[in-house]
Formats: sequence, structure tokens, C-alpha cells
Amino acid sequence: MNDKKLNILVTGANGQLGRCLRDVSRGSRNRFIFTDVSELPGLETTYLDICNSDALDIVADSENVDVIINCAGYTNVDKAEDETHLADLLNHVAAGHLAATARRRGATLIHISTDYVFGGDACTPIREDAAPAPLGVYGATKLAGEDAVRSSACRHIIIRTAWMYSRYGKNFFKTMLELTASHPSLKVVCDQTGTPTYAPDLARFIVGIIDGGQLDRTGTYHYTGEGVCSWYDFAYAICKRAGNKCKVNPCRTAEYPTRARRPSYSVLDKSLVKSSFGVEIPHWSDSLDKCFQDLKNDD
Repeated sequence: MNDKKLNILVTGANGQLGRCLRDVSRGSRNRFIFTDVSELPGLETTYLDICNSDALDIVADSENVDVIINCAGYTNVDKAEDETHLADLLNHVAAGHLAATARRRGATLIHISTDYVFGGDACTPIREDAAPAPLGVYGATKLAGEDAVRSSACRHIIIRTAWMYSRYGKNFFKTMLELTASHPSLKVVCDQTGTPTYAPDLARFIVGIIDGGQLDRTGTYHYTGEGVCSWYDFAYAICKRAGNKCKVNPCRTAEYPTRARRPSYSVLDKSLVKSSFGVEIPHWSDSLDKCFQDLKNDD
């Protein structure tokens, strides 16, 4: 393993994955530079608008960047249907800027993508080489971002993940904690199947790639928690562990229409990431237990 201390630029560092990378990287021998367009109290953040290619080059050069981890993006699936230009700018155009900077510097880009690049018509876990078929603007712009990274010919690792949650930011886990504590009953869709991903697990994997000298294992990989569940199963498990009295009831997607269509099945096959990196992935239910423990430790 190369003993050189690497300089690692993290975009979107004040989002939930970025904040988990802040936590996980504290024990790393490498140097992390956390960037965002927003500030959070108590967190050192370098201002960086990834839509500005000149600003990106200036920061990357001044920090002598060796690795870029792109956690930034437009993630509001429903609003993306109306804010198409902004979603494309953040998920596609900015990804191209990051890839161009990485290529010019000879750096590696670790780019985070999504299960929503697929259409949901599979019935077995989806491999990396399956044909994409996004159902909405969010998935389409994330797929365009992937294509921009690949076509740039920069050294890259694309990681598709799904249903990400943590104690940080806004996510399904935190929404269900609040709703099941404040409502006597709740309906949650049971006909959309996937796998929750605990953001600290993904952050540990990413830092492990870098610290373990595995940046040469370029390509596209899938990383989510182990196991399979529906949104209803996930919500029920959250409510149960929280000790809330809310009755969580299953419903069909047709009973709960949203602005954007969601894939009915988006379980990702993780065989390649496990064989390539030798990583052990926790089951989603075990990671949910860990999330509750982390919340308890925060109190």
C-alpha cells in the first residue's frame, strides 16, 4: 500500500452521507477537505459550488486533491419533476465538472448514484450491468451523471446505493420516528421493495477503499444494506424499536400517489462489491439497531 498521505475533497459534506464521512474519517491517516454551499454550526466547511467548474479547479489545485468523493446532488425525488433544470445541473452537469477536474489532476472520483436509475420491473437482485430505465427526472439525471463520469475517462468508482438514512438530515427514518410518535395510525406502502442503507456503513466502506489502498478497483458497484424489505416493513421496524404506539398499516402505492413514480423493486445485487473489496455488509435490521444506539448516545 502506498504510504503517501492523500488529500480527499468531499462535496456535499453537510448532507447526511457527508456528515457520516466526517465522523468515520476522524481515524484516517489521510487528509479530508469538507466542502458545501451551506454551513452548519461547529463544522469546518470550505465553500464550494460544484456547478462552477472554475471554482472547483481552484479549490482542487490549492488543496492538491488526490481523491474526490461526490456526496452532493439534488435528491428531492418529487420536486425534481418540476425543477428539472436544477436537478440536471446538480446531478448531471456538476458530476461532469467533477469528473473533468479529476481527470485533469489524475485524481480518483468516487461518485454516489442511486437505485432509481432502474425501472423496478426486476424480480431478482439487480446487477451492475442491468439495463437502466429510470422512471422519473431524479433517476434520469443521476443516470446522466453516471454517463458523464464514465465518458470523461477519469479514474472513477461509481457507487449506487438506496434508501439511505441516518440520524443526520432529512430521511425516511427520521420522518417515521416523528410520525409514529405523533399519530395513532399510519399507512405506508408495502408494494415497493428494496433495502435500507445506513449512511455510516456506506461511509465506512468509502473510507476503507481509500485507506485500504483499493482505489485502483475502478468501475460501478452496488452497496446497500443486506436483506430485503418494503417501506412498510422498514416503517414498522422503526416504530417497534422506538416503542411508539402508532399502528402502522400496509397500503398499495395506488392509495398513496406521489408526483414521481418509484420503482416497485430496486433490490441491488452486491456480489461484485463484496468480491472486489472483501467487504462484509451488515443486515439492514442490525444497522437499524445501531442507528437507534447512536441516537441514544447523542442524548
